[in-house]
Amino acid sequence: MDYAKIASQVIELSGGKGNIRSVAHCATRLRLQLRNNDLRNEEAISDVEGVKGVFLTQSQFQIIFGAGLVNLICDEVQKQLGTVQESREEEPEEKGNAVQRFIKMLSDIFVPIIPAIVAGGLLMGLNNLLTSPLIGGQSLIELYPQWQGLASAINTFANAPFTFLPVLIGFSATKKFGGNPFLGAAMGMIMVHPDLLNAYQIGVAQAPVWNIFGFEIAAIGYQGTVLPVLAVAWILATIEKRLHKVTPTWLDNLTTPLLSILITSFMTFIFVGPILRQAGNLLAAGITWTYNTLGPVGGALFGFVYAPITMTGMHHSFIAIETQLLANSAQTGGSFIFSTASMNNVAQGAAVLAVLLMTKNEKIKSICSASGISALLGITEPAMFGVTLKLKYPFYAAMTGSAVGSAYLAGTRTLAQALGAAGLPGFISMKPDHYLNFAIGLALSMAVSFGLTIVFWKKFGLERQDGTGKQAVRETGKKRGTEDTADAVEAEGAAVGTVEAEGAAVAAGTVEQEGAVIADRAVEPESPAGPERTPAQFYSPMNGRILPVSQSADEMFASRALGDGNAVDPADGLVCAPCDGTVTMIFPTGHAMGIASDSGFEVLIHAGIDTVKLNGEGFEVFVEQGKHVKKGDRLLRMDLDFIRSQGLNPQTMMIFTEGAALGVEVFPAESGGVDHRAVEVRRK
Repeated sequence: MDYAKIASQVIELSGGKGNIRSVAHCATRLRLQLRNNDLRNEEAISDVEGVKGVFLTQSQFQIIFGAGLVNLICDEVQKQLGTVQESREEEPEEKGNAVQRFIKMLSDIFVPIIPAIVAGGLLMGLNNLLTSPLIGGQSLIELYPQWQGLASAINTFANAPFTFLPVLIGFSATKKFGGNPFLGAAMGMIMVHPDLLNAYQIGVAQAPVWNIFGFEIAAIGYQGTVLPVLAVAWILATIEKRLHKVTPTWLDNLTTPLLSILITSFMTFIFVGPILRQAGNLLAAGITWTYNTLGPVGGALFGFVYAPITMTGMHHSFIAIETQLLANSAQTGGSFIFSTASMNNVAQGAAVLAVLLMTKNEKIKSICSASGISALLGITEPAMFGVTLKLKYPFYAAMTGSAVGSAYLAGTRTLAQALGAAGLPGFISMKPDHYLNFAIGLALSMAVSFGLTIVFWKKFGLERQDGTGKQAVRETGKKRGTEDTADAVEAEGAAVGTVEAEGAAVAAGTVEQEGAVIADRAVEPESPAGPERTPAQFYSPMNGRILPVSQSADEMFASRALGDGNAVDPADGLVCAPCDGTVTMIFPTGHAMGIASDSGFEVLIHAGIDTVKLNGEGFEVFVEQGKHVKKGDRLLRMDLDFIRSQGLNPQTMMIFTEGAALGVEVFPAESGGVDHRAVEVRRK
C-alpha cells in the first residue's frame, strides 16, 4: 500500500492543501477540519485504497481507515501538508451548562501561566528563608550581610510574575477569547506601565491624572490584578474580531490593531478597570474575611468539601481567586486555598496507604502503592478515582481528615505565600515561621484519614469488597440461589466482589445487586465444518444496556463500515476483556484498544463517541500493549460523569474488524435479569 499516494489523493479530493485547516486522527478515523466542506468529493474519496467510509459530522470531515492504518495515513498527510504536529485538538465546541463552560474557560486561561506563577512563588519562598528571623531572632542576611545582594536579586525575580501578571493573563485570555494574543500582552503592558501609579501605592501616593478635553482620568496601574485584565482581554478580542469583519483587507493590518488597542485602553482606564479592580478586591477580601471570621469552622467546612469540589472540576475556578490572594498578600496575608488543598491531598494519600496495609488483593496493592505516594506529593486523581471513590468509605475518611487538618490551619491562620505542589512538598510555599503549624496540620489530616479508613474497613467489611477471599464468591452464589452456582463461578475463574470496589468482572451475564457479573454461556464445541467455522463466544466489555452495533449513536459504527459487533450504554465506567487474548493496540489517549482473541478473531473496543478529543482525560488504562488478558480482566476505566459533562456520549462499541468475512450474532442471555447480551462470531 502506497501511503504517500493515498495521502496525496485524500488531500486533493478534500479540496487541496489550502482547504485543510487541521488534521488529526483517532483510533480508526482521519479527522479533517475543512475551510469549505463543499469542496470535498466524498464519492471519489470512498474509492481511494484503504478507505472504508466517509462522514461529515459536527463540521468535521471523517475518513475511516481502521485501526493502525489511520496512524500511517495521518502521518503522511501531515508531512505533505508541511506540519508534523501531533495535536488531536479540534475546534472547540461550547458544551455543558454555563457554570461548566465558565470553569473550563478559567482553566484554559490560567493553566498555561501556572508555571510562571509557581516559579515566582517558589522564589518568594526562597527569599523568605533568607529574610525571615529564623536563627535567634535574626535572619540569614543579618547574620551574613554578604548575602544581602542575593536576597535582593531573588526578591526582584520573585515579584516580576506578579507585578506583570496582567501581561501573562492578557496573552492567555485574549488567545482563549479568539483574539491576537500579542495584542492581549500589549494591553497587559499598558495596564502596568511605569508611568502609571503602581497599584500597590493606592492610598499612599497621589495618582497622576490625564486631562482630556476637561475629562480627568486617573492613571493607576493594575499590578497583581486578575478580574480587570480578564474583562479587558474579552473586550479587546471582541472588538478585534468585529473590526476584522468590517474593515477592508487593505486597511485591516493597519487600523484593526490601532483601533482595538485605543478603544480598549480608554474603556479600561475610564470604567472597566476601576469597577473590576474594586470587585476583585471585594471578592478576595470577602472570602478572606469569611474564612478568618469563621475560623476553624470555616476551615473544616472548606476542607471537608474540597475533594467533592475537585471531582466536579470546580477547583479550577479557585485559580483566579488564589492568584488575587497571593498577589495582594500584604493585605490578605496569603492563600488558605493552597493550605486546604495540601490537607486534602495528604488525606487522600493516607487513606490509600491504609487500604494498602489492609487489603490482600495484589492488584489493589499495586494501585495503592503508586497512587498513595502520588497523592502525598500533590496528585490525587489516581488515588481518588482508582481507590478511595471505588471503596467509598476511604473517601469519606479522607474528607474527614482534610476537614480536621484544615480546621487546625484556619485556627492558627497558617497561609501559603506561593503556589506549588500541594502536599508534603508544600512547605516551600509556606512562610518559615508557619512550618510547624503546617506540619501539624499535615499530621492531623493523615492520622485521621488513615485511622478512619482502618475503622471503616473493619466495620463495613471492606475486605469482601476488594475482591479477596472465597467468601465473596460464596455470597454471590447464594444471591443467585445455590452454593453450586458459587462453585461454578469460582471454577470458571470469574472475577468476584463488587465492580466498584474490585474493578474486575466478567462483563456479561447476570448483574447481581453487588455488581458481580457471571458468564452464562460457554463456547460451543467445534462444528463438523472444522475450526475455521467454529463459533466463538465474546462477552460484552461493560455492564449496561447492550445493543446491536447497527443501533449505535455513532453513524460510522452503526453503518458497520468497520465491522459488526455490539454497542453498550454503560451502567458504570469499567471496561473488561470480552475474551481471552492479547492486547495488540492501545490508542495513546486510552479510549480505544484492540485484542487478538485466542480463538483467532480481532476485536476493537472503542470507549465513548468522539472521546478522542479529550486527549486521554477521563480515561485510566490498566494494561499494556502485548499483555495477555483473561476474560473479565480490567482493561480501562472511563469517568462517565466527566465524559457527559463534556457533552460527549460514553456509549462503547465492540467491533470485529474482519467485516464481511464474519457472521456476528448478538443475542440476549437466557437467564433474563438485567438487560445484557453476548456476541457469537463465526467465519462464513
